[in-house]
Amino acid sequence: MDFSAVSYALETIDKLTQEVTSLWGVDEQVEGLASELRWMQSFLKVADASKVDHEVIRTTVVEIRELAYDAEDVIETFSLKVASKRKGGFSNCIKRSACFLKEGCLLHQIKSEIEKITARIKVLTRQLKTYDVSKLGVDGEGPSCSTERREARRPYPHVMDDNIVGLGKDIKKLVPVLLDEQSECRVVSICGMGGLGKTTLAKKIYSQSQVVGHFKHLAWAYVSQNCQKRKVWEDILSDFNLLSTEADKEMKVEKLAEKLSSFLEENKCLVVLDDIWNTESWDSLKPAFLVRETRSKILLTSRNKEIVSHADSKGFLHELQYLNYKQSWVLFQKIAFPPTNSPRYKIDAKMKELGEDMVKHCAGLPLAISILGGLLATKYPSLTEWLKISANVKSYMKNDKGEVLRDVLALSYDDLPPYLRPCFLYLSHFPEDYEILADRLIQLWVAEGIVSSKQEEGDEGQIAEDVAEGYLLELAERCMIQVRKRDIATLKIRSFQMHDLMRDFCLSKAKQQKFLYIADHSNACPLSTIGRVRRVSAHKFIWIQCIKITKWRGIWKYMFNNLNFLRVLDFERGGEGGFKLPNDIGKLIHLRFLRLRGLEFFLSSKLPSSLGNLRCLQTLDLRIESEWSDSIHVPNVLWRMQQLRHLYLPEECDRKTKLKLGTLRNLQTLVNFNTKNCYVKDLINMTNIRELEIRGPFNIEDFNTKELDKNPPIIQSKYLHSVSIISEEEIDPRHLAHLLLSCENISKLSLDVKIRRLPEYHYLRCELEEDPMPTLAELPNLRILKFHNNAFEGKEMFCSAQELEEDPMPTLEKVPCLRILQLHEEAFIGKEMFCSGQAVAKLKSLSLKELNFLEEWKVSEGAMPCLRRLEIENCRQLKKLPDGLRFIATLKELKIGKMPKTFKDKVEEGGEDF
Repeated sequence: MDFSAVSYALETIDKLTQEVTSLWGVDEQVEGLASELRWMQSFLKVADASKVDHEVIRTTVVEIRELAYDAEDVIETFSLKVASKRKGGFSNCIKRSACFLKEGCLLHQIKSEIEKITARIKVLTRQLKTYDVSKLGVDGEGPSCSTERREARRPYPHVMDDNIVGLGKDIKKLVPVLLDEQSECRVVSICGMGGLGKTTLAKKIYSQSQVVGHFKHLAWAYVSQNCQKRKVWEDILSDFNLLSTEADKEMKVEKLAEKLSSFLEENKCLVVLDDIWNTESWDSLKPAFLVRETRSKILLTSRNKEIVSHADSKGFLHELQYLNYKQSWVLFQKIAFPPTNSPRYKIDAKMKELGEDMVKHCAGLPLAISILGGLLATKYPSLTEWLKISANVKSYMKNDKGEVLRDVLALSYDDLPPYLRPCFLYLSHFPEDYEILADRLIQLWVAEGIVSSKQEEGDEGQIAEDVAEGYLLELAERCMIQVRKRDIATLKIRSFQMHDLMRDFCLSKAKQQKFLYIADHSNACPLSTIGRVRRVSAHKFIWIQCIKITKWRGIWKYMFNNLNFLRVLDFERGGEGGFKLPNDIGKLIHLRFLRLRGLEFFLSSKLPSSLGNLRCLQTLDLRIESEWSDSIHVPNVLWRMQQLRHLYLPEECDRKTKLKLGTLRNLQTLVNFNTKNCYVKDLINMTNIRELEIRGPFNIEDFNTKELDKNPPIIQSKYLHSVSIISEEEIDPRHLAHLLLSCENISKLSLDVKIRRLPEYHYLRCELEEDPMPTLAELPNLRILKFHNNAFEGKEMFCSAQELEEDPMPTLEKVPCLRILQLHEEAFIGKEMFCSGQAVAKLKSLSLKELNFLEEWKVSEGAMPCLRRLEIENCRQLKKLPDGLRFIATLKELKIGKMPKTFKDKVEEGGEDF
């Protein structure tokens, strides 16, 4: 059950009651409202613990949620319009005296609304007290779940994000068909019911070294039930790097098809069309694939066997089979039990017996096995919990292949603890096959109150975003989401998707609980008829279709007049935004999340000063565009938004923009900061900052070049882990060194800036007789170091040093935790590079790209002893691989691209370096 709305409303009230003087005039009403909400919260917890599933309770939960939202709205309105104006000194009292009558009317209105809400809650309370919750429950105990947030049993899921079991024969059968250039077969289809592993098999084939080596270009596109041909073609062209300019992206759809068709004819390509539903979808897409003479191939995944013969009379159909019991058990063990190399690996005989029995109920469906295994993994090693789940498997699942997935999905959802259910239901907002960015989702969860600040208490340094990240990890551990990208150094989730069957289930549950309303072209109606709209996510073209308005002026006017209680306004893909951002944006005072990124305004590059009214904002993204000017004017009002946690400024602000940000003490993310439009000293107050991106000039005011230790530290936050500097101007190494001195805990440093040498340690010391060890060695958490675009990068550390002349290896090999190193695009312009013995002892991945002057690379025995992956691309002066690579026994992957034929011949089988 979702009690996040009630909890968030109570939190809002608690914040206000901490300021006793602010409640004068409504204190009794607010306390009465809080008391009723606490009773409601208790009722929901009891009902949830009793596993109640009854229409009365479902209806009640919806009513309670709406009442909680209404309560929060009215209390927040009081806080913003009345309580905040009672603060201040004599001057503020003078201002207030002029509008006492207006304040009195507003106070009376708010008091009346609170009393109405309280009365509605009391009526609902009397109705609920006539029901005995314990008698409304379902038979049996139901899946067990704790209302307390649990710690993750392991820091990351120990299973692969895509479990490959029983697919070896399928891969061996399909790969030769795709590689056969003599065959007239152009379309290959993987077919089977949902949950059999069609996409998993296609991904495995897509990444096979034989396939990657055979085809010159590869592309992947998700089709899904709602086929949008333009998006599919754009995704494919993007993978082929053929959509590089704005003109390309605005190309007519017919031209897109011609461009793709021509490219497929002239090149040897593999295109994967994942999850295509019917022949109508193929017919809409085929204009781009009408190629007679070609060596390109198309790989489809579908539940429909007819599509392949419809698309290609000589096409190849591969029907995916259910897993047999042995394969099912292997997959289950990989997920439900710890890895065999774990000290916790010990399978109890009774647990094994229970597992073997439960697997039989999954009917050989990999998705069902994965979800059940993920559920049980959260209970390991408790035999009692496994017994409870086993009992429920027998009551939920009837061994009918058509119903197994629905049953296991229901079982996994019912087992979710209360704090995870709204997190899961929230995912239904995103379109089918949508790749969801983890950072953005976490910001939305926090902004919506699904993860509240109450959960921040306890662990020092753990904030709501950390808690939310744990929740996302738990959903992945339960196999309810499919991880797509992980941070290469920390393995944190960067993006994920939902299986379409899981999303369908999630959407049906969200609709059943009236958690959301989705407006699209099939049910377009005025949003004001739906009720109080609190979030709008505008996907490309959908917004205009939904509210039947064709002009942006009308869109903005409609929004400001009808959606006053918006919490989230997210323009998903940017696009045209009208003449300018209207001043009335300041009316949306309840906004927590505002993302304007990519919106393009025609006549004005100025943002309105009314943005300062949005004092509840937690996330603000101002990365807009203007046809009027390359730079944007931001008024100096952001300092009022003291609840801001994530701020993204425009990439370029005009000369008149000068922002004071010193009041933003809760800020965690600050992007596009620079010393031309902002003040360096304001960074000192940002004691919670975690990610800082500087774009443009970075100069420290009044920097003492004679007594370096007299300069005050710039950063006071002990949580800062990521620093980026992007600038066309050269940076003073002493300023950079002083910034790094303040950032001892950073794990990512990105410097896309002109710098002839790395800052050395003596810049940080007055006593120059000390060993001048490079500054980077003083960063113990540095794990990723990347130099590209003349940039010099490190655990996630990215350092971009333009045209670094000296060999960086003597400096980099002293960075103790470096795991990933990338030297790209003339980051190093020297001719020789040398890795000495014991250099970068923990390095796992090394990438060298477009180092146009590098002729010789030497690696001594003992260097890079943990290296697993090496990539060399377009280093056209490099004569050969270093002999010292033969001593690196850990190397698993070597990728060579765009190198001269003489170099490639040496590393191919039979060559002298093979």
